Amino acid sequence: MPELLAGRELVNEYLRDNHISITSLGATYGKGRMYMAEVLSGKKKNPAANQLILKIIDDFQIRPKE
Repeated sequence: MPELLAGRELVNEYLRDNHISITSLGATYGKGRMYMAEVLSGKKKNPAANQLILKIIDDFQIRPKE
């Protein structure tokens, strides 16, 4: 599965800009804070983690800033 570093960076930037905590995001997707932190940091790069990043981007309609 391809690396989603750019997607992770977009999600992290979105969370910072919108004052959304990792805990809140995790609760939205039924995941714990630690798991979400590992996914967002890139420590977890398995297919399930990558799918979660893609789902977050799609659900929140996160797009790169122009």
